Amino acid sequence: MKISELPGDEDSGATCRTYVFQNESHTLGNALKCIINRYEDVQFCGYTVPHPAEAKMHFRIQTYETPALEVLKRGLKDLQKVCDHTIDLFEKEVKEFNKI
Repeated sequence: MKISELPGDEDSGATCRTYVFQNESHTLGNALKCIINRYEDVQFCGYTVPHPAEAKMHFRIQTYETPALEVLKRGLKDLQKVCDHTIDLFEKEVKEFNKI
């Protein structure tokens, strides 16, 4: 997954950034937004897919004090934990089902 900062966004300060995710869309955007919006220090979090023909997503984070990059990293790690837990639970239930 390739992530970069939206050019020209540097003037907003470290607490307000837009990141560009290449080859990603609503699937990652909505899940990540749901995770990050729960953080107390987050003032705003949202995403857009600028055009359906382009394989990229813009992800905006605005915080009160914490640098947006730290929030993004935390959000990605927390989303990974949720996905790992979901896979583990699914595999456990499939094994239980196959015993029947």
